[in-house]
Amino acid sequence: MKTVLLTLTVALMLVAGTASAQFAAVPAPLTQGAPAPSQAESPDDYKKDFAAHIYKAYPMRIYRGMLPPLLYSVMMTETQLDEQGNVVDVSVRRPPAVAAVAPFIVQLIKRAAPFPAPAKMGAGTVSEVWFVDKSGNFQVMTLTEGQK
Repeated sequence: MKTVLLTLTVALMLVAGTASAQFAAVPAPLTQGAPAPSQAESPDDYKKDFAAHIYKAYPMRIYRGMLPPLLYSVMMTETQLDEQGNVVDVSVRRPPAVAAVAPFIVQLIKRAAPFPAPAKMGAGTVSEVWFVDKSGNFQVMTLTEGQK
């Protein structure tokens, strides 16, 4: 009985370790340099530019199509940007169910900088909800394709 319990414990630890392996390394963003300034006149319009920049930076991590009915993790971030689109701070407003997801998403955001400069608005804050699949692929609320 002890052998069976030990075997099950080790198996669960291995599965738990591999379940978060996809969040261990943040990929390099494909965008380089400063993007064109945003012409958004409202925070909601700028949010679309912010999300589009994330999608351009990490096309290999975007979940294509409608999201599955059960998501691996959902979280909300708040990103403070300066007038040039540089990240000042990223905070997690709603933590994800899986702890490994939060630092992964925060680093994705930081590495994608600079974002389009909010030329008509100046420095500001962008809130975004992230829908994360078990594979580590994601969609953001602003550009989501919906859920099955």
